[in-house]
This record gives sequence, C-alpha cells and structure tokens, in this order.
Amino acid sequence: MATSKHVRSDNTYLLSTDKTDNPKLYARILPDGRESLYLEYYMGYNRADGIVRVNRHKELLHLYTYTNPRTPIERNQNKETLELAKKIRFERSQQLLESGEGYRLKKQRQVDFIEYFQTYIDGYTKKDKRMIEIALSRFKDFLSDTPEYTKYLKGIKPDQLTRDMMLDFTEYLQTRSKGEGAKSIYQRFKKVVNFAIEHDMMVKNPCKGITITIDENILTKDVLSQDEIVKLVNTHYPFESAVIRRGFIFSLYTGLRYCDVKGLTFGDVDYSNRLLMFEQDKTKGHSANSGVVIPLNDGLLALIGQPQEGEGKDTLIFPLPSHEACNKALKRWVARAGINKHITWHCARHSFATNILSNGANIKTVASLMGHSSLKYTEKYTRAVDKLKADAIDSLPALDTTNI
Repeated sequence: MATSKHVRSDNTYLLSTDKTDNPKLYARILPDGRESLYLEYYMGYNRADGIVRVNRHKELLHLYTYTNPRTPIERNQNKETLELAKKIRFERSQQLLESGEGYRLKKQRQVDFIEYFQTYIDGYTKKDKRMIEIALSRFKDFLSDTPEYTKYLKGIKPDQLTRDMMLDFTEYLQTRSKGEGAKSIYQRFKKVVNFAIEHDMMVKNPCKGITITIDENILTKDVLSQDEIVKLVNTHYPFESAVIRRGFIFSLYTGLRYCDVKGLTFGDVDYSNRLLMFEQDKTKGHSANSGVVIPLNDGLLALIGQPQEGEGKDTLIFPLPSHEACNKALKRWVARAGINKHITWHCARHSFATNILSNGANIKTVASLMGHSSLKYTEKYTRAVDKLKADAIDSLPALDTTNI
C-alpha cells in the first residue's frame, strides 16, 4: 500500500494521488489486519435551509489488501488488487466524464452480457479466476447446446437472462459436472450476475431463489488407495517434473490443498520441533480455524529439504507451475503408473483423509490435520471408508450356504 498514510479519525485514508480524481480511491483499515478499498464520488453541493453541504456518495469495491504484508505472496496480492482498484476507478471516472451519471449506466444495459462477463474476467485477480472462466465457457456451451437459446450466441442483453433460462442452465450444469463441480460453477456465474446488479448493469436478479444442492457428505472424487500411492511413488517417466512430483507426494502424506502447498515457505517449517505451521489460503481471514499444525516425519522433512545458499525464510518450498499444468502432469503420471482413475491434485487431500481413517485415526485428529472448522466436513470421509470396507467384503467370492 502507500508508503505514508494520513489516516483520518474514521480509519480511512486517501489512495488517489491526483486531487482532480473523481471518484477518488480510498482505503478503510479493518480490525482483522486488512484494508477495504472503496470509491468516493463528489457530486457537487446541496443547499437547504441556507446550509451548503457537499454531496458525496461511496461505492464499496469488495476488494481487500493486507495492511502490513509479510510475505512476497501477500505483497504481490496487494499490488494486483490495487491495480484492479485503480482500473475500476478510472472506468468510473470515464463514465462520469462521458455523459453524466445515469445516461451511461442506462446505456450499459444494452451491452452483450457475454462480453461483459469476459471483461469482468480480464480484470479479475483472485485465485478462483479459472473457475469463473469455466463458468463463462459452460454458459456459452449451454446456449449452443440448447435449441431454445442458440439465438443468443450472437449476443444476449442482461435483461434477456430470465429465471426460466437459469433453471434450464442449472439442470444443464448438473448433466455436465458431478458433485461439487456444478455447484461451484454456478456459484461463480452468480458472482458475476451479482456484480452486474451492484453496478447497475442489470435490474433484476434472474438467479434469485435458484440453487444447486448436493449431499456434501458424499465423496465424489476418486481416491488413491495405499497400494496405489506406493505404485505411483515408484513410477517415473521421461521429462517428469521433480517439483510437481515432490509437491503431490507431500499432499498425499499431509492432505494439503494445491494452493497451500504452492504457498509454503521455509519459514513455515519448525525444523527443531519437526512441525509445519501455516494458515490455510482458503479460510485465511475468514475462520478462527485457518491455522494448521502438522507433525513432520523423516520422509516429509526429506521432501521439504533445506534452504539453499541465497534462499531465506520467504523462499517457496515447492515453486509449482499453474494448477492446470500440474493436473496435466498428474494425468500423465497416473497413466504411466497404470492407475485407471481420474486423479486431480485435490484427490490427494481426499486420499490422505480416507487412508488415515482406514488405518484407525480418530475423526477429531483427522479434522485437525485437515484444518476443518467442524466435524461435519470430515464425516464424508468416514462414509467413504465405510463404503470401501463394504466393497472389500463384496469382492470376496460369493458364499454358497447350501453346503454349510
């Protein structure tokens, strides 16, 4: 953030450097160590009862930065978020200059929603950007595959998104994705719709009251058995990525998500006490249970290694490529190992929980290792273990009781 902050009594300070900016970019310091970015518009003066008052209004951007960034990741996130906020501020100023507030907003409602969606993606910097891109791709597939809506492939105005269309869209999503996939895609689609409504692009919310519900206690992704994990670890192939290999094996033996493995630094490792201590990226700042402590055995410490000369506590342990690149490498690796399952990085987390429960671990211990805030998130793994046990029994030869 700014190197010097003139913080006002209401814990806000100005980020705009040009006094002529309208709107101006501000930040409000929050108690949780973050800053909320917002725009403040100057709309002239009001005169009433002989008193002249400045007419201002604020627009929350729902963008947040760290007040005191401690890691390169946090500093980079601050930089990207601030750049996005400045881009939005500039766009708002152009709206005011072009034709006055109101006219441009009314005009905006005639734009193509798909183009608007893509513009939203182009300016989006959060970690779920890939899921939002999938949501747009899936919506275009829906229009293409549904005869009733193919006419909108050439362009669809925001007010042409209807409740009936959204009902059809949610049904379509559930035919394309199983489990949490359809729900996650629809949540990202609704995120863009809500943004459009907040910025007067749309008048009515076509998604209101329409949800995709799933049984969260059912494990829908494939898991690797303990024998398959050994098989995978013993499998090598030409031009494999050593860092992807190390990182995925680490996930299999710790249950960490891709984003958490990618963000681990040597500063997160307590070598003397053989502990890994970090905050989960997914729940950081949102949950009191975001901190996780994992004991490290010799094998895990070997995967982590030691900082090399010139590396410090902020150096990444596993400098992984993109999520997409990692999953492509996993696909090749799993195929070479002769494992006929659809394995993504997140399957490592599910495999870890399922296998240690199968080995007799207490559900509370598993919840703690997984960083779950409630046992309800861990219970789906106990159900998966029960199913594996039943499948094991059913795999035995049929019992002929006639001779008993």
